[in-house]
Amino acid sequence: MATKKSSDQPGYAEAVAELEEILAELEADDVDVDRLAEQVKRAADLIESCRARLSEARVEVTRIVADLDALESDDE
Repeated sequence: MATKKSSDQPGYAEAVAELEEILAELEADDVDVDRLAEQVKRAADLIESCRARLSEARVEVTRIVADLDALESDDE
């Protein structure tokens, strides 16, 4: 999956906010059945994007910590 940010892929916080809006809409008593599939598809896309961003962040944090550990070892 591409990590390029586009209008279809909001930032993490924006994606979570949109997911919360979709969830509230889906939990409402008056769910618009015509939009149901569209909203579920959008939610799936947002979840995939959030998972990718979390994975990228995990890799970056791991790299930074490893670099700091290496610097600490060099100082000893």
